[in-house]
Amino acid sequence: MAETETKHKKITYNSVQREDFSVVRTPARVAVYDDLKAPPRVIDVSPDITNNFIEKLASTIYDEANKKGSKIPYTVIREISENFIHARFTEIVVSILDNGNTIRFTDQGPGFSDTNNAQLPGFTSATEAMKQYIRGVGSGLPTVKDYLNYSDGSLKIENNLENGAVVTISMLENLNNSSAFSEFDKAQSKAKYTEKMTKLSPTLSPRERDVLKLFLTEGDLGVSQIKDLLNIPLSSTHKILTNLEQSGLVQRVGNKRRILSDQGFAVANIL
Repeated sequence: MAETETKHKKITYNSVQREDFSVVRTPARVAVYDDLKAPPRVIDVSPDITNNFIEKLASTIYDEANKKGSKIPYTVIREISENFIHARFTEIVVSILDNGNTIRFTDQGPGFSDTNNAQLPGFTSATEAMKQYIRGVGSGLPTVKDYLNYSDGSLKIENNLENGAVVTISMLENLNNSSAFSEFDKAQSKAKYTEKMTKLSPTLSPRERDVLKLFLTEGDLGVSQIKDLLNIPLSSTHKILTNLEQSGLVQRVGNKRRILSDQGFAVANIL
């Protein structure tokens, strides 16, 4: 792409030259990976005035990810979409992976001078011209990071291969089965995830552990089945199931049967 196409024009105010961010002049591309064995579906987001462009980009990303079952909220996607202004909206590519639960934002702008500080409140490179379209107070990425940490997701910030930045967000608590992360990332995530699950397991009594492992092998179970299979009193079975429900490890299916929750499945697998 020609250099003149990627630069924002400059206008003069009182003999001072300032960048004009009122219009985005190049399109963005959203790549939706339905199957990694096939090329992605590519959606172009056309140039527009800046506010409209950011809205169209964020909405397109959110809608496509949501169709695939994404749990990433619009506000998170919008925060990162606004950050493309720092790259002068140059060569934007957004990849949607892991059934919409991992989204990678890339550009060919100046990149990050410090990827750690970029995640801290108050650090920003926004100019006065940019602040006409974004808050520019260094709150965007820290807000995203806090949300993802609270939701057991992840945020990764890197510089691109030659120029630009890469921001990857994911709602996958355990990245082990993700197609979007390196083996190093997966190993770190698995260690963190296992540590979290291990912290939950010591609080369980031996009988509660037995019941969790029984659910893991048998699937959904009723109170009488658990009583008979483990040979424990009916009153004790009711108490164990109440404790496991209150801990979020099992959940009801129908009136009289229960099954492991996602968290219970994870804990049962490391017992």
